[in-house]
Amino acid sequence: MIYSMTGFSAAAIELDSGSLALEIRSVNHRYLDLQLRIPDELRILEPALREAISASVTRGKLECRVSFTARTSASIPASINLPLLRQLALWSAEVREVLPAARDLGVADILRWNGIFESNALSADKLADSVLKLLLQALHEFNAAREREGEKLQQFLLQRVEQIDALRIQIAPRIPAAIKAYESKLRVRLLEALDNHDDERVRQEISLFASKIDVDEELSRLHTHLTEMMRVLEKGGSVGKRLDFLMQELHREANTLGSKSVDAEVSRASMEMKILIEQMREQIQNLE
Repeated sequence: MIYSMTGFSAAAIELDSGSLALEIRSVNHRYLDLQLRIPDELRILEPALREAISASVTRGKLECRVSFTARTSASIPASINLPLLRQLALWSAEVREVLPAARDLGVADILRWNGIFESNALSADKLADSVLKLLLQALHEFNAAREREGEKLQQFLLQRVEQIDALRIQIAPRIPAAIKAYESKLRVRLLEALDNHDDERVRQEISLFASKIDVDEELSRLHTHLTEMMRVLEKGGSVGKRLDFLMQELHREANTLGSKSVDAEVSRASMEMKILIEQMREQIQNLE
């Protein structure tokens, strides 16, 4: 499978202490450009977030945004910490056994005791665990979306490869006849220009020019590059850079085919090839 570099996913979860949301979006880029937008209280998670994303994505300008909205009620104590309250009662009794004149703990003293209230607020560790779990969920959906888009691009490219190869097969048989017809015209023109019947000179000139307009090598290299494209697309993985290089090679051969052409049909096929190659090049920019 191959992946598109463009994608989006969002995930959210409701916690006792508030709402946690995470978004991932990416566009084309030559390499992985990762930007994290996270609250200051979660900044400690940045290395873990970067590691998780980098293990799943290799190219693209990617933004990951995390937000946490605390509930207003989360800051209000929910209940008394009963185990601590009982412990305070035991300590108070033990103190009075040793110091009978000691003052008992009052309600106000107990309510001011550190940890006496059990808060609804989520601890930093639990919040961090929730963020990482949410990231994995979002990454799964993000990669699934990129895979679906990559599959569409793969089919698009394979269709263009087949069209170019069909043009190559179509024009290949025309080349020998086109060269022979052009040689006949060239012979007449050379004889008229030389104003003599030096067949050896004419034969040399025709042979030299025929070698310049022969496109067998270009057609052969086109076939090689198209075969490699199909192999890369079927293999999958990170194919963008490899395919971009093959686009350069295909365009070079199609352009040379047109410049050497002595046949209108070959020239038309060369132009069609370049249009198809340009269509592929635009879409390949989206591939990881």
